[in-house]
Amino acid sequence: MAAVGRRGTVSEFAGFDPQEDAAKLRKAMKGFGTDEDAIIDVLAKRTIAQRQRIKQDFKTAFGKDLISDLKSEISGKLEQVILGMLKTSVLYDVHELKNAIKGAGTDEGCIIEILASRDNREIQQIVTTYKKEFGKSLEDDICGDTSNMFQRVLVSLATGNRDEGNHVDDQQAKKDAQTLYDAGEKKWGTDEVAFLGILCIRNRHHLKRVFEEYKKISKKDIEGSIKGEMSGSFEDALLAIVKNMNNQPAYFAERLYKSMKGAGTDDDALIRIMVTRCEIDMLDIKVEFQRMYGKSLHSFIKGDCSGDYRKILLQLCGGE
Repeated sequence: MAAVGRRGTVSEFAGFDPQEDAAKLRKAMKGFGTDEDAIIDVLAKRTIAQRQRIKQDFKTAFGKDLISDLKSEISGKLEQVILGMLKTSVLYDVHELKNAIKGAGTDEGCIIEILASRDNREIQQIVTTYKKEFGKSLEDDICGDTSNMFQRVLVSLATGNRDEGNHVDDQQAKKDAQTLYDAGEKKWGTDEVAFLGILCIRNRHHLKRVFEEYKKISKKDIEGSIKGEMSGSFEDALLAIVKNMNNQPAYFAERLYKSMKGAGTDDDALIRIMVTRCEIDMLDIKVEFQRMYGKSLHSFIKGDCSGDYRKILLQLCGGE
């Protein structure tokens, strides 16, 4: 699912010195009060790999755990952002999935976002790490918390077994498009399994051709048909797959926009996307955000977010 030439806003810090950074963080937390700006200035400008080295050197130099020290000094949404940044990518996804599943109510959007946007290697690492962390398989937790076709599409995505090649079979693309049309628009009732068999298996390049052929047959795009034929979380999952296959940065731009528009902010989604995409494709997401909504992501965050975590989100976003 990886795109060619993806660009992040956070890259390796030139002249990186983990011992010096560890000392800066210790100084920011010593004495009366906490220098949050100093903490943000260090961590928001370092990559995930560099942050792991800072954690190690902090423990070596001071005999204390950096995460424990930070928890005692900061709180709220700023704590959520910073502790997320100090996890590896896989561990962050694993804990986001667990939080989305456990407790009262399920954050279906979070589960869909992660499973529909990660590549096979990432999914397989998530599955392995999830079992190590919680002693229970991700599939078991999904099955215990979801049902029907929504459950089935999540289980399918969680196999991490999509074709990730580049081959496009024109004849097969036409057949796949016809199969989708026959399974949805053409018939009374919808054959949801047919959608799974194509959308969860075929590679991105092939699917884009399928979507082109589908539009020729049905006179509407695949997203419109899914919205007309499906409902609920199953519809959301299929739409997420289609959007990730078509244009992944645009998918995340839409997720960010929806997390901030209207009454209240979906802080969890906003923070998760900013933390997970800043090293990968945040520059591309910003371009898509501007194109789709006529306003920069930076200005949207500045106008919508308040409190101590706005500054670090703006850092992860980069400039205007």
